[in-house]
Amino acid sequence: MAFGWIDEQAAARHRAGLTRTLRPRPADSPLLDLASNDYLGLARHPEVTEGAVRAARTWGGGATGSRLVTGTTALHTELERELAEFCGFEAALVLSSGYAANLAAVTALAPHGSLLVSDAGNHASLIDGCRLARGTKQVVAHADPDAVRKALATHEGAAVAVSDAVFSVDGDAAPLPALAAVCREYGAGLIVDDAHGLGVLGDGGRGSARAAGLAGADDVVVTVTLSKSLGSQGGAVLGPARVIGHLVNTARTFIFDTGLAPAAAGAALAALRLLRREPERAARAREVADLLHTELTTAGLDTVRPDAAVVSVRAPSPEGAVRWAADCRAAGLSVGCFRPPSVPDGISRLRLTARADLSGEQVERAVRLIGETRP
Repeated sequence: MAFGWIDEQAAARHRAGLTRTLRPRPADSPLLDLASNDYLGLARHPEVTEGAVRAARTWGGGATGSRLVTGTTALHTELERELAEFCGFEAALVLSSGYAANLAAVTALAPHGSLLVSDAGNHASLIDGCRLARGTKQVVAHADPDAVRKALATHEGAAVAVSDAVFSVDGDAAPLPALAAVCREYGAGLIVDDAHGLGVLGDGGRGSARAAGLAGADDVVVTVTLSKSLGSQGGAVLGPARVIGHLVNTARTFIFDTGLAPAAAGAALAALRLLRREPERAARAREVADLLHTELTTAGLDTVRPDAAVVSVRAPSPEGAVRWAADCRAAGLSVGCFRPPSVPDGISRLRLTARADLSGEQVERAVRLIGETRP
């Protein structure tokens, strides 16, 4: 039977406790939200939603085509200019998602004959970019510059190291200065996915590369998403103008994809401008993350110290993690639940996201509910 193997795989997932389901949420959820990636609390901010509405009214509901045909508007170029300036890079290129941005950067900058050195803890979008790239791939130990050095030492020719800036599972940060130093020893480029750093790390939320002193370097390319701290949708690649020009001409997820919807571009631009005016939001997100970690650890939970706004709490098993998250939800708290294959080390977790707009009382309530529902 066609696709008969799907039933076998579904049964295997069910037996392993790894079946995933969609849960539509209402517009006004009563749950305390520690699951979304809205780190700065901007997704529903009046200025951000008004930016989306104004852009939709001006440009329409969609971009109408790829960026190279009809999908580039003055709004897209305005967002690119301000995003590059904010993060300290020469140029930026906006795409329809952070996933598409990572595929674009990795595939376009690792041609045939090159070497890709990828951190074992990288996000799926970076992993898929490495799979699609024409260069040779080598996966190295997590957050280990020496492992990157050993990999680069085996190769002659073009090479690039690829790493998350803040890893999405445990919220730990990559040693970016050390990685950049290793890459420069061998003349390799560095691609950094700063999805979880933009808006949280660096001066006023300007990102991990800014915090590491790498913003604007001619051998560093950074990807970001507009769907986390900026509360919108889409992604972007930041780097030297010649690299961005190369992506315009070679990156398939840019060339053949419809441009980012104007409403998303308008919302992201409004959020970026708001963050410029209120840089304290970045520090507050980090403060809430530290408070969550301290209170959860005091309560006896196995919690990983956060380097940004992601707080990870270890669960005893995939089934235990699912049950724990469901019990939290029943008690009025929404938390993330990460299980294999989403976690590279096979350890299931509750994944909590700190938000700049959470109060101390809300943090205390969340910690209490997590402790009361632990399996």
